[in-house]
Amino acid sequence: MLGKFFERLKAQSQLASDKWDEYSSYYHRLEVPTKTVLLKEGEVSRKAYIIENGCLRVWFNNSGKDLTCRFAFENEIVSGAESFLKGIPSLFTVESIEPCALYWIHKRDLDKILEEIQEIPAFRKEYMSAVYDRQSHYMKLFLSFIRDTPAQRYQNLLKESPHIIQRVPQHYIASYLGITPVSLSRIRSKRKS
Repeated sequence: MLGKFFERLKAQSQLASDKWDEYSSYYHRLEVPTKTVLLKEGEVSRKAYIIENGCLRVWFNNSGKDLTCRFAFENEIVSGAESFLKGIPSLFTVESIEPCALYWIHKRDLDKILEEIQEIPAFRKEYMSAVYDRQSHYMKLFLSFIRDTPAQRYQNLLKESPHIIQRVPQHYIASYLGITPVSLSRIRSKRKS
């Protein structure tokens, strides 16, 4: 049984039932424990993942330090997008930080689906929405590092994405904010007093 993401897509689509069954058969369910690397920085991404439940972290290595650039949760699509689309080495590592249930599809199968359904607005809209959302997220994060202090970045995270604060370990949040765990503790302490 496919998850909510697929249910929403199926409801919006104009596909015949047999075609829907064919396309959904390309997705494979996978359960992984915490700390499972799904894509390693430098590898070519050949799979895209849809999260049924759990959380994935997208990060890269900067001179021996993990720098987190995204957390992805239920019903979100994750891949090393540029690597997946262009067949080049990934700039990022994708790793589970909670036990996850995922659906994955191989690039060749997704390419086949996208080629066949390019005239179906619901699919095109869903795909473009996922690409836009990811691009928008990275642009906001980039601008935040230019204009905001670490305390302001933490405040923005609390306001815009409180689920991250509730579900993600503090050392990953510090990495996402571009600060040390000690600095994050200080910011949190000042906020409480």
